[in-house]
Amino acid sequence: MLQQNVYATIITIGDELLIGQTIDTNSAWIAQELNKIGIWVHRRLAVGDVWKDIWQSLEEESRLSDVILITGGLGPTADDITKPLLCQYFGGKMVVNTEALQNVKHIFEVYLKKPMLERNLKQAEVPDTCTVIQNKRGTAPGMWFEKNGKIYMSMPGVPHEMKGMMLHSVIPQLSEKFGLPPIVHRTLLTAGIGESFLAERIREFESTLPANIKLAYLPNYGMVKLRLSAHGNDPRTAAKLEAEFDMLKQQITDVLVADSDTTMQEVVGNILKERKLSLSTAESCTGGYIAHQFTQIPGSSAFFKGGVITYSNELKEKFVDVQSATLKNNGAVSRETVLEMAEGVLRHTGSDYSIATSGIMGPDGGTPEKPVGTVWIGVASRNASEAHSFHFRFDRVRNIEMATMYGLNILRKFILD
Repeated sequence: MLQQNVYATIITIGDELLIGQTIDTNSAWIAQELNKIGIWVHRRLAVGDVWKDIWQSLEEESRLSDVILITGGLGPTADDITKPLLCQYFGGKMVVNTEALQNVKHIFEVYLKKPMLERNLKQAEVPDTCTVIQNKRGTAPGMWFEKNGKIYMSMPGVPHEMKGMMLHSVIPQLSEKFGLPPIVHRTLLTAGIGESFLAERIREFESTLPANIKLAYLPNYGMVKLRLSAHGNDPRTAAKLEAEFDMLKQQITDVLVADSDTTMQEVVGNILKERKLSLSTAESCTGGYIAHQFTQIPGSSAFFKGGVITYSNELKEKFVDVQSATLKNNGAVSRETVLEMAEGVLRHTGSDYSIATSGIMGPDGGTPEKPVGTVWIGVASRNASEAHSFHFRFDRVRNIEMATMYGLNILRKFILD
């Protein structure tokens, strides 16, 4: 009989995580992948490079979870103590894994073209109580342990290496081990409505959801994702989830951006690609952040021509044809300026659409007429243009992110209209 509930703990190891020097992206990614195969993450914790703290975490989490996934502490330096600790914890001795040794030698000979140090060779040593998971993207092998019916998996902290192990080895083995049905998700993206107002609008819908279907709110920078989740491969469950998802969409058609788990920049990019249209950007206060969102998308060259960062008034005049009189009479942060920026970059690049931004992101630079957080966003095509103003109330970084996402939504609606 298959186990119905499998819980996992994710432990990330490293002092750099605790002092904020490195942001832990591993836990979020691992949790998403486990969720896909029906394993619920029970706890996530970060532990420093301290022997007793790591040991205590293993003791405590083994009482709570069925699977303990560990990242970090497998490097060649003295502060990387995870491997000798695991060797002692599982009562083994260190041995050289031949395949891991060949992998280390191959990387140094072919890619690094440097002589190996003794500490590099030691990365091929593993406890004899583990099953080795080979690292096809780096030098430190992964280690799979089993004890008292619990699974422990130790992987490198380097995200690229960890992801390779998870996708090619760990996830398939966990799926086979527990035989759990996946958790099925349906996600949609909304914009232009706050989380609380959205919740109020669909309150009745949410109250009538079947017990095996859950609704989650995922707000982020002027947008809210709504996710419906259900367990299992049963076609009836999937059909019911689809029916509820269709009902949800019908209630929010005016703020619905996409009926899939996507991003605003991907939505805009897909619209442009489908219509064989092109885009250019002229950014001041967002400093190229809008262009950055598009260039993260594979194949963005199919629709994104490029952009300019016209941070100074001088470059606004020189590169996107903003008139000196416009800047003098209205200021850089104005409707007139962003319209001339959008229209100017459109002419210079020959694109079909453009977007321009100018604002005061803070913490200084505001005036009573234009306080910190004032942003103008302009969009243009060969036949029309329009501009919108916003007043954001956050710190500099978040104001930039908010302006970017609001701008992308303006652009989306402008293209569709």
